[in-house]
Amino acid sequence: MTVTLITGANKGLGRESARQLIAAGHTVYLGARDEGRGRAAADEIGARFVQLDVTDDASVTTAANQLDADGGLDVLINNAGVEGRMPDNGIVSPADTTAATLREVFETNVFGLVRVFHAFLPLLQKSGHPVVVNVSSGLGSLSALSDPASPTRFYLGVAYPTSKVAVNAITIQFAKAFPQFRINAVDPGFTSTDLNGHTGTQTVEDGAAVIVRTAQTAPDGVTGAFLSAEGPAPW
Repeated sequence: MTVTLITGANKGLGRESARQLIAAGHTVYLGARDEGRGRAAADEIGARFVQLDVTDDASVTTAANQLDADGGLDVLINNAGVEGRMPDNGIVSPADTTAATLREVFETNVFGLVRVFHAFLPLLQKSGHPVVVNVSSGLGSLSALSDPASPTRFYLGVAYPTSKVAVNAITIQFAKAFPQFRINAVDPGFTSTDLNGHTGTQTVEDGAAVIVRTAQTAPDGVTGAFLSAEGPAPW
């Protein structure tokens, strides 16, 4: 049976992806920082809970040791992410963006992703069919951000888009470095979650679909790609 780990999965896209993958026959480890919320979510959908804070080395190492002792890992979904909003849920303007603002977002979205990948790499290398899904965003597309006709053009925030651009670049580089893996980035679309104060225009069921599909990429399937529900997304 395929063993899958999803970070930041006690709610939103992570939880829904876990639910759909369990229905597809995966054994899913639901990773979450908060043990109470994580265990409750895992129990509700039939997942296994693992305490995992992607910003903490010790937490990530302990989680990797737990899965190693349990038998290994086949699919890693790097879903944990933060955006950073104003108290009124407004987008942080470029004028209000500081180096500290970027550092806080990058700590989870970029450094956390790399931290988790590095810790679980030995387990993935033992799998007969290792798959990595990096949850990105349409805001990580430079083509879209610079296109006056793109719906993402309105978004003037700096930290979140640049973190997802970094995620996309990391995806490409990792895919080249580990050709035996299937490593892809996905854009779930503008989904209603806590991340954006539930301003998204689609459900978590719709948003999770591309994550779930990509987690099931065949051994000879695409790698090093940026994928959306409609197909390849522009870099």
